[in-house]
Amino acid sequence: MIKIIIERRIMPGLEEEYEEAAREAMRQSLGARGFVGGESLVELGHSDRRLMITKWRDMRAWKEWYTSEERSRVMQRLLPLLTEEERIRIYEPTTH
Repeated sequence: MIKIIIERRIMPGLEEEYEEAAREAMRQSLGARGFVGGESLVELGHSDRRLMITKWRDMRAWKEWYTSEERSRVMQRLLPLLTEEERIRIYEPTTH
C-alpha cells in the first residue's frame, strides 16, 4: 500500500470552482483499479491551500491512474484554477 500526498494552491476566489472540479476528480479515481481511498483537506486559515491524501494498492496502480485519460481530463479542469504546479509526494510504509 502507498499513499500519495498532493499539495495544491488555488487562485483566490476560485475555491468553489476548485471544489467542484476536485470532487469530480475524486469520483473518477473511485473507479480506478487499485484505488483504496482518499480525503481532501483545507489548511486552517488558508482557504487557497489544499492537501489530497490518496491510498493506492501499489505503485503500478498509481502510475496507471496518473497517466490515464480520465485523470488527464479532470486535470484539464483543475489546472487552470491553481496558482502553481501541484506538488506530489509518494509514501510507503516503513519496514522494521
